[in-house]
Amino acid sequence: MIKKIFVLASLLITTLGCAQKEETTFKKEGLENVMVNMENQPITFAEILKKNEGKTIVIDVWASWCSDCVKGMPKVKALQEKYPDATYLFISMDKTYEAWLKGIEKHQLKGEHYSDGMKGVFGKSINLDWIPRYMVVDKTGKIALYKVIEADDEKLIKIVDSLK
Repeated sequence: MIKKIFVLASLLITTLGCAQKEETTFKKEGLENVMVNMENQPITFAEILKKNEGKTIVIDVWASWCSDCVKGMPKVKALQEKYPDATYLFISMDKTYEAWLKGIEKHQLKGEHYSDGMKGVFGKSINLDWIPRYMVVDKTGKIALYKVIEADDEKLIKIVDSLK
């Protein structure tokens, strides 16, 4: 009996230890990270969040060269239609400023656009391991959803719906 309890306890600890932690705040280095806007002007991620204070924010981390990102664009547009009051931040991991701007135009992405470049500080600060990556920030600036990779993910829909 004790052996079974020990095995179950070990299994539980291992499972919980491997589960990805859902962050609720942005790391200092991510907030202080300087990105650029479409006019190639510097702006910190903290300034972007401050500008959108009091709004539900859907963040789409993407790149114009990313086939999964491009395939997901119709789902993002459907999300925008369903939740037009949310703010949509597109954070690009494109390698060049020109490719990024062409990608925005080609895919007719409506929202706020910023670029951090490939392997930028922001990506590291959110443990970016795949794009597209979607996050949701509530009206208080708290991360309500840390990570999903599909714009029609049930978790994302439920959270945006609850934050209306």
